[in-house]
Amino acid sequence: MMPRRRIGWGAALAVPALLLLALVRPVTAQEAACDPGRVDLRWPGGAARFSVEIADTPGERARGLMHRERLARGAGMLFVYPAEAPAAFWMKNTLIPLDILFFDGAGRLLTVQADAVPGDETPLPGGDRVQFVLEINGGLAARLGLGEAAELRHPAIPAATAAWPCG
Repeated sequence: MMPRRRIGWGAALAVPALLLLALVRPVTAQEAACDPGRVDLRWPGGAARFSVEIADTPGERARGLMHRERLARGAGMLFVYPAEAPAAFWMKNTLIPLDILFFDGAGRLLTVQADAVPGDETPLPGGDRVQFVLEINGGLAARLGLGEAAELRHPAIPAATAAWPCG
């Protein structure tokens, strides 16, 4: 059995990071190029774009969005793991409610943990094949109507295996 990844304990000292700001807006077909500072989402009936910080090292993933007092609308954090594996997040030291979206290695949505409660240490499972996790403001996934069959596009997802490749 593979150990579960848990996010939340991290380093005791929060390191300031640049939070890119943008409004959530629909993605057009002409916007095929990917940008490492954003993710695109699409699902039947909708699409959205988020400016993101990338957490792709063990330290960055452990720290996540802990100790932040706010997250701008249209912003988020993308956690990138080297391979698919079981994953669960928790909210220890996280001050804001979050929607936590778990994706497989192709960028297909596996699970949404909606409105995760700040400070709660209960593990929130994402599935057995998680490689990418997107954290956004709590309640936003429901307001957008984001649901099943959602796909994530970002340069970290290899084009050869991506459900929605950068183009």
